[in-house]
Amino acid sequence: MTLDWEPAAGRPDLLADPVAEAILKGGLTGGPEGGRKVDVAAIDPTLSDTAAFCERYGVAPEDSANCVIVAAKRGGEVRYAAVMVLAVHRADVNGVIRRHLDARKASFASQAEAVELTGMEYGGITPIGLPADWPVLVDENVTRRPFIVIGSGVRRSKLALSGEALVAVTGGQVLALTV
Repeated sequence: MTLDWEPAAGRPDLLADPVAEAILKGGLTGGPEGGRKVDVAAIDPTLSDTAAFCERYGVAPEDSANCVIVAAKRGGEVRYAAVMVLAVHRADVNGVIRRHLDARKASFASQAEAVELTGMEYGGITPIGLPADWPVLVDENVTRRPFIVIGSGVRRSKLALSGEALVAVTGGQVLALTV
């Protein structure tokens, strides 16, 4: 891997404001190595999208997890959730996720909605620092990874932590979420 990882708590300049706040409040001092919990590395923001990022920085796609924001609708009410799946899998939004969220309809939130509601940049949205009432659904395959790379809330950096740490720091619910 060609990234310079350092403890995320020491680099709030590389994080979206809600992510930095969550990391500092939660006492998250670093990533998967050396006993730390969350690390951050600066990247070229034009290479933030998963395929380009993995190719340029030598990260295997199975070590990269994507966060998608799902809008779940029932009876005129819209609830939001974050869904984490490995980059090599697809989230089953209209099946298991819709049923788990007890929604009649579930779809990806629009780019504008996701940005406005999270306070993060599109292409960098992460489950760390989301509104407290949003469930974080984590695919079971993510939890099996000792090292995963996720968004940092901005396109100019990435976070790294273990799949288990991701569940712990977000209060995530582990489910089989892929098709």
